[in-house]
Amino acid sequence: MSALTEITTEADFSSHLSSLAPSALVILYFHTPWAAPCTQMRAVLSALASQYPAASPPTISFLSINAEELPDISEEYDVSAVPFVICLRSGQILESISGSDAIKVRDAVERHAGRGNVAGATAPVDGVSRANIPPPLSAVPREDGPTTATQAPVSGQDASAGPAANATAVAPAPTLNPEQSKEALFARLAELVKAAPVMLFMKGTPSGPQCGFSRQLVGILRERSVKYGFFNILADEDVRQGLKEFADWPTFPQLWVNGELVGGLDIVREEINADPNFLGDFSVNKPAAAA
Repeated sequence: MSALTEITTEADFSSHLSSLAPSALVILYFHTPWAAPCTQMRAVLSALASQYPAASPPTISFLSINAEELPDISEEYDVSAVPFVICLRSGQILESISGSDAIKVRDAVERHAGRGNVAGATAPVDGVSRANIPPPLSAVPREDGPTTATQAPVSGQDASAGPAANATAVAPAPTLNPEQSKEALFARLAELVKAAPVMLFMKGTPSGPQCGFSRQLVGILRERSVKYGFFNILADEDVRQGLKEFADWPTFPQLWVNGELVGGLDIVREEINADPNFLGDFSVNKPAAAA
């Protein structure tokens, strides 16, 4: 039977794709370790993979990709949320499914692979697949996290970012002592989200994003010449964990405007689709008001 294969490097990904026949169906599953729905979707895809025989050469291949660990692949396939599943053949995207709709994913895989390719096809395919699909899970923010920063704090302007010269870093404050209260942390966060009219809390810096989602959101701000402040949440664990509760938003990047949370990459894209001039008031290219 086939299995869900974890891809750990870009080289492994390229090598695996090149080893497949052009007619082979490739199922790409993008996930992150902190998103609970990804756990359910992994079980779904593992169950689906087990329904297909392991042929040589393979006619179908199920690949699992950590969207944050391999941001270039995530960006290549325009992954803006997880779980995210793509059906691929001959380098062409046949269908994309965002979210944890297990039945929709199963139907897409069967439609593009062909039901006749399922192992034990004499059994009712719907019954077999549905029996192996666990019930949906709701997203729950992770409670744990690294105890130390994974990148040194940044300060001053990120001059190496080219167009990101419009971005100004907000330096992390010293780590709070254990006796300092949550109230003190929230007071600090309330000021931090207002440090600039547009504030981006991201993984890394504009010149060196540490995840694909942060990289894509920086690109949106650059395209619109938005002047913004940024904070590298990898450099300050108090802010990284505290902002999740303060904002009631469990993931990063987060974009704040005038002290109010807009959301992550997908929400920003929705806002731009609804209003192409979204963030236009903060562009350095904004026409001067008539006297």
